[in-house]
Amino acid sequence: MSDDLVLAGRRFASRLFLGTGKYPDGETMARALEASGTEVVTVAVRRVELDRSKPSLLDHLDLKRYFLLPNTAGCYTAEEAVRTARLGREAGLSDWVKLEVIGDAKTLFPDNEGLLQATRTLVKEGSTVLPYTNDDLVNARKLAEAGAAAIMPLGAPIGSGLGIQNRHAIALLREFLEVPLILDAGVGTASDASLAMELGADGVLMNTGIAEAADPVSMARAMRLAVEAGRLARRAGRMAPRRYASASSPAAGKIE
Repeated sequence: MSDDLVLAGRRFASRLFLGTGKYPDGETMARALEASGTEVVTVAVRRVELDRSKPSLLDHLDLKRYFLLPNTAGCYTAEEAVRTARLGREAGLSDWVKLEVIGDAKTLFPDNEGLLQATRTLVKEGSTVLPYTNDDLVNARKLAEAGAAAIMPLGAPIGSGLGIQNRHAIALLREFLEVPLILDAGVGTASDASLAMELGADGVLMNTGIAEAADPVSMARAMRLAVEAGRLARRAGRMAPRRYASASSPAAGKIE
């Protein structure tokens, strides 16, 4: 049976979303994207050359192969984020947006109030909004009620590579939210991606963990396998943990 991820009515076979920043060069980025098997690639509207007659990051992306997800990275107010999302839409990038409204320059944690305001505005305008947020369940519910197509909580600060620092909170978000959950930020290695999926995330978005690896292409493939393994483990259902040992070859009972 198909296990595609469905977002706003669109199907994706891969549950791994990739960013495009921090790679040593465009060729390495292109090879890493291919190795990852991703179908969704996010680009910062404010950092991409929208004039296609000039050299651009987009020159390294096969736009027939990858679904482009513009983001509002670098925006610190709802107004700025909305304006940036509109620019990406009008430039023909997409009417989808990974919405970021940053509230603190050091941690890059989101501004919940501004994020909710921008989400409401852009949803009313017909955009498909995927907000980057923290692990606050109450605010996540408000974002979903405002029409967010998915909720994208951080696992740790952006670009930190610390791994998932909030396992319980991520599990609670999965338990109480009906919209898809895409873990965004904090993944440093393959085990982090696998854990995110085991906790119930429907997908994982990452950038630095691959781009800053010693071998980005190999790490991209590792992340692909980790997301697939974590998803399969989640669907399979892990055994119940026990406090004490349980013999794997019991004295009683046998398979006939």
